[in-house]
Formats: sequence, C-alpha cells, structure tokens
Amino acid sequence: MTARARLLLALAAAAVIAAFFAAACTDLPPFGSASHPYGDRAVAAALAHRTANVVSSVNFDLRAFDTLGEESILFGTVLGAALLLRRARDERHHRAEAGRVLPTTKLFGTLLLPVTLVVGVYVVAHGQLSPGGGFQGGVVLATALHLAYVAADYRALRSLRPLAVLDVTDCAAAASFTLVGLATLAAGSAFLQNTLPLGTFNTITSGGTVPLLNAAVGVEVATGLIVLIAHFLDQAVELTDPDEHRKERP
Repeated sequence: MTARARLLLALAAAAVIAAFFAAACTDLPPFGSASHPYGDRAVAAALAHRTANVVSSVNFDLRAFDTLGEESILFGTVLGAALLLRRARDERHHRAEAGRVLPTTKLFGTLLLPVTLVVGVYVVAHGQLSPGGGFQGGVVLATALHLAYVAADYRALRSLRPLAVLDVTDCAAAASFTLVGLATLAAGSAFLQNTLPLGTFNTITSGGTVPLLNAAVGVEVATGLIVLIAHFLDQAVELTDPDEHRKERP
C-alpha cells in the first residue's frame, strides 16, 4: 500500500469516527443539568453489588474488561522499557558510590517511608470502599519505596528492591486479572462478571470480585513502576559508556 493510499484510508476512517462521535454527542444531556443517566445507572449497579466506591465499581466490575486493557498497556510499557534499557554490550557497570545526604532529608525520608507504605496498602485494600484503588495505591507504594533513594542513596534503594522478585510479581499480578476472568467463565458466567459472594455492604470483603481485581491492579502498578524506574536509574547511575569513560580520564 502506498503512502497516499494509507493517508486516504486514515482520513476516511477518521471521518467515519468523527461522524459517529458527533451523532453520539447530540444525545448527551445538557451540561450542568440534573440529568445524569450513566451516573444514575452506575450508582445503582454499584450499590446492588455492595460496592461503596462507585468509581471502583465502574473500573473493576461494570467496565472490568476496559481496565484489563489499561493494565495490559502498563505491563507492555514496562516490558518495552526493560528491553530498550537493558545493559548493552558496549556499556560498563559502575557500582554506585555512597551519596551525601543532609540529616534533615534523611530524617524526613526515614520517618515518611513506613507511613507512605501503610497509606499505600490502605488505599489499595479499601479501594472498593473509599476514594482510591489499585492504580492510585500502586503509585503510592512505588513512591514509598523510592523514599529510600531520597533519604539515603542508590545503594540503600537497591537493597530494598529485589528486581528479580519484582519482575515475577509484576507478571503474576498482570496475569491474575485475566485468571479471574477465566474463573468466571469456568463458573458459567461472562468474562470478568462479578460472580463471587458479594459479602456485607460497606465491609472490606464486600464487592465480590472487585477487591480481588483491585488488589491485582495495585500490585501490578506498584511493581511495574518500581521496575520501570529501576531501569532508568540504572542507566543514570550505574551504566556508563566506555568511550565517555575514556574521555573522563586525564
């Protein structure tokens, strides 16, 4: 296919999508009105499945298949970055040296690290009950671990960051989302349909499959971000180009 043909095909597809999008927008309720058809249905469905946080109900129940795609995008991003940033044959590994940190910064990071870890676990574990969830809590957990880099140095972060274990955990968490969907199929329901016992409303075990999928996303996001940042930090701190190393010599 020529470049001109690809361009014409892309323009035709864009025109069709724009037409359908414009037609759909004409049926939307007026902005700022009291009519919220989707919101009303989402709230009713969340309460029916005993999920107090409607956003988590949408993410991990009503539109769980879309969340699977979002999680897969993050997993693919981490995988692609790891392949691109892996140690090349012409790079040398230079062990990081101890860094000098101000006492106030060290105290701040040391005190804040465990607190941030607890907050991250809380946000993930209570995602079906209160604002937050796997995506937000996973970012908080990844941030908490990197406070060791701020409070001490790169060597302290490496001692708390077993990449081999995190790689496996990232893959297992990403796969567990799909495994839950396969389990619902085996139970005779639709893929990722909420089929587990819904539990008691407003308790940590309520929501059926929502807490499981929420936890899977939280672990995947946390480990994925840690692995992703690890490869960038390795490039910046420990890997050097031999040519640049020779240039630095007197």
